[in-house]
Amino acid sequence: MDFSNLLNNYAEAISMVLFGIGFSNLLLQKNLIKKIIGLNIMDTAMYLFLALKGYIAGHKAPIVVNGVQSTEAYINPIPSGLVLTGIVVSVSVSALMLSLTIRLYYRYHTLDLDEITMQLEKEGL
Repeated sequence: MDFSNLLNNYAEAISMVLFGIGFSNLLLQKNLIKKIIGLNIMDTAMYLFLALKGYIAGHKAPIVVNGVQSTEAYINPIPSGLVLTGIVVSVSVSALMLSLTIRLYYRYHTLDLDEITMQLEKEGL
């Protein structure tokens, strides 16, 4: 089996493994805090992947320096902008999820999703 392509793209493979870890954590955990951590791991894996796809070795940030205006000298700024925007949205979503988790804990005195579901069924909701 030839692993040369995997060795050349080890960072992309790491981002896929991170995504798998986060996704399995999101699916298999019952604790809401652990689910939020899994979602954050998935977000981080996607940002790593986007940043890797936008990076070109030997090229610089798209800021004209020393009069060099050739587009071949610079990287594409769109993936970097997407990563920054994604980080801002991710922080906002994480803050909202954590605040809702705190409210659920105050109401049901547990973070276990199955126990919250059982209490909701008892209440008739």
